[in-house]
Amino acid sequence: MSFEEDDRVVLHDEHSEFDGETGTITQTMESMFGDVTYTISFEDGQEAGVPEDDLEAADDEDDEDADEE
Repeated sequence: MSFEEDDRVVLHDEHSEFDGETGTITQTMESMFGDVTYTISFEDGQEAGVPEDDLEAADDEDDEDADEE
């Protein structure tokens, strides 16, 4: 699954201080080999060069709250 800018994702990287946190993709970069990496913005900072395998689409809690109103 590929992601686009402004997608909300959960980072799964045990070596990152943001492991398990939800953030927003702010940039996508493609290497000359066709690999895509992402820059993700979190509440307390950002993580750059994140491979797609370390990301999972986040559940949109905001959409659920809007449905309840």
